[in-house]
Amino acid sequence: MEGPVPQIPASELHKALAGAPPPFLLDVRNPPELLVDGKIAGAVNIPLPELQQRAGEVPAGRPVVCVCKSGMRSTNAAGFLRQKGCDASSLLGGMNAWSAAALPVIR
Repeated sequence: MEGPVPQIPASELHKALAGAPPPFLLDVRNPPELLVDGKIAGAVNIPLPELQQRAGEVPAGRPVVCVCKSGMRSTNAAGFLRQKGCDASSLLGGMNAWSAAALPVIR
């Protein structure tokens, strides 16, 4: 999948997560960041430096939304997954935008 990485706004992701089936949520932050900032319910944590080795843990045939703190790492992760043929996008503005929209976070 070529071209720019699609960016999904927090409100749109929140709605998509309530759908059936929801997208696979991939949090690419490092574990200490999850402890500090919390995470979106259902997110699977594979830190960006480990993604290349652990890409097999991302399910095929299901949309993937990558999440990080501000959107840079998640855009890189989604770009990598798109090169592998995944339907991957990035949370626009990352967890900063999710929290700013007062959407739920688990700790």
